[in-house]
Parts: sequence; C-alpha cells; structure tokens
Amino acid sequence: MIIDDKNRWYAVHTKSRFEQKVVDGLIGKSVEVFLPRVQVMSRRKDRRKKILVPILPGYIFVNFSLNPEDYWKIIKTTGVVRMIGFEGKPVPANDEEIKSLMVLDNTDRTVQNQTYIKKGDMVMIMEGPLKGLTGFYVRHRNQSDKVVVSIELLNRSLSVDIENWALEKV
Repeated sequence: MIIDDKNRWYAVHTKSRFEQKVVDGLIGKSVEVFLPRVQVMSRRKDRRKKILVPILPGYIFVNFSLNPEDYWKIIKTTGVVRMIGFEGKPVPANDEEIKSLMVLDNTDRTVQNQTYIKKGDMVMIMEGPLKGLTGFYVRHRNQSDKVVVSIELLNRSLSVDIENWALEKV
C-alpha cells in the first residue's frame, strides 16, 4: 500500500443498514467520517415524521492519509465490508463530488438514486439552498429539471429537482 501524507476522502462499503453503526465506531476511533443523508417523511402508526436516511445506502466516506494504522482501524470496524478501490487498493473520491454531497447532506429536496451518467453538461447551482452544488444537467419531457450529481468512484448518481433559472453551465 502506498502511503499518502495528505488526507483524502475514501468510500467505505458497509453492511446493509449499518451506516450509522460504522460512523459511530469510526468516530470512537477518532476517524473523520461523512455519511451523506437526506430528509424524508416517514409514516408511523399514528403520525408522519421527518427522518434522515442515507443518500447512498451502504456507503460512507472517511477522510484519512491512507497510512496502514488508520487503514486497519477502518477495516476492522464492525459493519465495514471493504474500502472501495481497484486491485485491492483504496482509491480516493473526487473532492468536487464530496463537496457536492456535502451540499446535499441534510437537505429536504427530493433526491433519487439514478443510473450512473457519464455524458451531459456540467452545471453549478447558483441560487438557493443548494448553491455551489455541481453536477450534470438532465431534462425530461413533461417533468421538472434535474441536476444529477455523479460519484464516479461508486459508479452511482443522484438526481435533485431544481429550477433551471438557478443553474449555470460550468
């Protein structure tokens, strides 16, 4: 494993519905963790309640320098399946993608997982609560405009409904 002295964000695959347990375990080990979540309405027996659910179920992100000590601290955490990478080596996530996920974190906008998109115009949201978010612009006939944020490392994309007047091509 190549040691990198600069902290980078890496994706960690977790067991199903273990995201928060892994986050808690890593925080206890002094590892910087990011679990992007979105607000949704949940139906209870007698009421409706807003709850936070993971945007990318089964994945969290850790920020560390890829030193062996921290790597094994992460891998040995209960609920961790593996770190995302190629040929057995963790690969850092794109910083811009992490920044976009941080903008989406805790939003009450409608966010949907989408098929991974490689082509399309790159846009940045210039107005409103999601200002600064970058992604691909996708428009569907008879539907609202959407910005798709792709996480290349995970081969996943998320779409967010947005007004096109708030967008600017990058």
